Amino acid sequence: MSTYDLVADLPVQIDGYALEALEQDVSSDFSRRSSVIRLHGEGEEGVGEDVTYDSVDQDAAQQAGASLPLDGTWTLRSFAEQLAGLDLFAQAPQEEVSRRYRTWAYESAALDLALRQAGEPLHAVLERTPQRLTFVVSLRLGDPPSLERLTSRLERYPLLRFKLDPTSEWDEELIAAVAETGAVELVDFKGHYEGSIMEQPPDPALYRRVVDGLKDVWLEDPKLTPEIDELLAPYRSRITWDANIRSIADIEALPFAPRMLNFKPSRIGGLERLLDAYDYVEANGIGAYGGGMYELGPGRGQIQYLASLFHPDAPNDTSPQGFLLADLPSGLPDQPLTPAPAPTGFRWG
Repeated sequence: MSTYDLVADLPVQIDGYALEALEQDVSSDFSRRSSVIRLHGEGEEGVGEDVTYDSVDQDAAQQAGASLPLDGTWTLRSFAEQLAGLDLFAQAPQEEVSRRYRTWAYESAALDLALRQAGEPLHAVLERTPQRLTFVVSLRLGDPPSLERLTSRLERYPLLRFKLDPTSEWDEELIAAVAETGAVELVDFKGHYEGSIMEQPPDPALYRRVVDGLKDVWLEDPKLTPEIDELLAPYRSRITWDANIRSIADIEALPFAPRMLNFKPSRIGGLERLLDAYDYVEANGIGAYGGGMYELGPGRGQIQYLASLFHPDAPNDTSPQGFLLADLPSGLPDQPLTPAPAPTGFRWG
């Protein structure tokens, strides 16, 4: 029996739904928006989060409101089939991957509702035990880059571990100082974000400085130009992938067999696809860690829940949301996170 088969036939009664808009200023020039999906039925509510980045798509969703034909008695399998036959966007999304984000939002809400109607938590149905969860904080060191962004967080939360985005401005001195902290688990070269504000163009000199100066970290999403592929050939056991992983087919299409992958449930885009991918990596001896999309609402807890069940000891990019704020609040939980599944449903904390 596949992992998906453990949940696919759970019944779910949907009597209606609503959308809730969330927004949070991340920096002086960026405000993150998302939408909470609230499915209702039998006196229960199931929640999911649409992490679509583009504001125009979030606006269109709010304007359309609860207009999709979702009411009825379903199983999670038949509900997913119903969703697959619907256009979840009133107009074509700004990015095609947003269709996956929205599908995940509705399917995760349906999973939460089905479990709450059944009076069961996710881990009981999956026959797994939530574990203490290790995490990393995803961070950029600024422009110009400054170690202070890293050390100021370590001063307040000394057990933190980090995932950093190196840029061409990182010199050998900065990299040596980063290495000296001993707090970095991953670096993300952002090699598959062409045309976005997060793009870091392939820079062989930067790659060389990083692999020489940070000898034990995972190397995420390099851009394998011929020169960089040759440079990184001795380090393939440290290379992991994220932005190009949306399905099992994407794993099988990688240029070489991976040891580790970053799974972002919203990017994979559906419960069956995600759970089948977990089964695939387990069967093939591939490690996994979780990744987030700057969730503002219940989606953050849901990816923490999944990470605690499938890869709790990995460098999960699923830190408590407060660690992503520019002004770091006090009283955040240090790591590892204590398991916090709700008594029923697909909720954490």
